[in-house]
Amino acid sequence: MAQITVTINGKAFRMACDDGEEDRLMGLAKRFDGWITELRGAFGEIGDQRLTVMAGIMATDQLSELEKKIAGLEEDLSEARRQQVDALDNMSQNEQELARSVNTAAARIESLADSLTKSLRSGDAS
Repeated sequence: MAQITVTINGKAFRMACDDGEEDRLMGLAKRFDGWITELRGAFGEIGDQRLTVMAGIMATDQLSELEKKIAGLEEDLSEARRQQVDALDNMSQNEQELARSVNTAAARIESLADSLTKSLRSGDAS
């Protein structure tokens, strides 16, 4: 386990994290500290605890909005997959129908060719 020190609202906090996660945790702490700085600029000195709670609520609100967006995208993806399956089924049916039509046309052409050949042969015999 790695140990790092992050600074939030001007105070240093020692934290443990998995090895290799140090940069990620430092970035998260910097982002959270940015929200506190933003709130302090908007509301002034309203107390460290209150600023921290407000920043936590901002983070939770942003997380909630992103979760809603993800849920919507998952629904869109699911619908797109259903449409893809429907389109593939439709395409398969169209291919089968086309194959039947081509086979029917080929059979008619063969029949006409046979009739024409017989006609020509009988015309040669006369």
